[in-house]
Amino acid sequence: MRVLGRVAEPFRLRVGPATLRSMVTSSSSSAFDRVHIKRGDQSFDAYVLGEPAAPGVIVLQEWWGVDYEVKNHAALIASKGFRTLIPDLYRGKVGLDAAEAQHLMDGLDWSGAVKDVADSVNWLKQNGSSKVGVTGFCMGGALSLASGVLVPGLDAAVAFYGTPPPELADVSKLKIPVQAHFGELDNIAGFSDKKAARELEEKLKVSGVNYEMHMYPGVGHAFLNSSPEGKKRKADCGFGGHEDAAVSLAWSRFEAWLRKYLQP
Repeated sequence: MRVLGRVAEPFRLRVGPATLRSMVTSSSSSAFDRVHIKRGDQSFDAYVLGEPAAPGVIVLQEWWGVDYEVKNHAALIASKGFRTLIPDLYRGKVGLDAAEAQHLMDGLDWSGAVKDVADSVNWLKQNGSSKVGVTGFCMGGALSLASGVLVPGLDAAVAFYGTPPPELADVSKLKIPVQAHFGELDNIAGFSDKKAARELEEKLKVSGVNYEMHMYPGVGHAFLNSSPEGKKRKADCGFGGHEDAAVSLAWSRFEAWLRKYLQP
């Protein structure tokens, strides 16, 4: 995996055979409403679930795109009383194998993705959510932190196993409360390994925002992915095994954090 395409020197990680296939269906997919959000003279699709008056949570994808796993995450968050919105950063494309996912991420306009987040915030607030947070996973985790620096109107962020390069956003200038989650065995150097997590925490201290930093022993990158397909995919990618206890603890911390900062 080479991380962050256009905005940083590439990081590398062997992720198993290039033929690794990704399922693109989800049992929860049919529950989402698809909406079109304006961004300048263009528009993008987003997938929305939850009651209109509920606090909003923007959910940002991994490098695969808007696939079954990010929809599973968004459906779980919505079941806790939030309104979730997944902006389609790849404009309908989904990586069906590791090589395709890498190609899509390399081609992503990262600054444009942050603008998608900004317009998603506006859409949620114009459609019933008085407060809005952002969360994301891997690539989406990095974008969550960048959005906390660059996007007005956000009220809190939760980032899972990803950090943005300084060329995109200086996280020491964060303006909103941040919770961050990393796996102790994550080996994506400079992006989500223990060293990257420690460096992020030092910058969070400088920012002065309220924050929590959580490191989970015995798990690696993408440890939250819990569907049968997701477990196999992360094993094939070399991200390590699955620990239900780590997943449960991370989600409980996530929910408590967003209730604290998003509930009226």
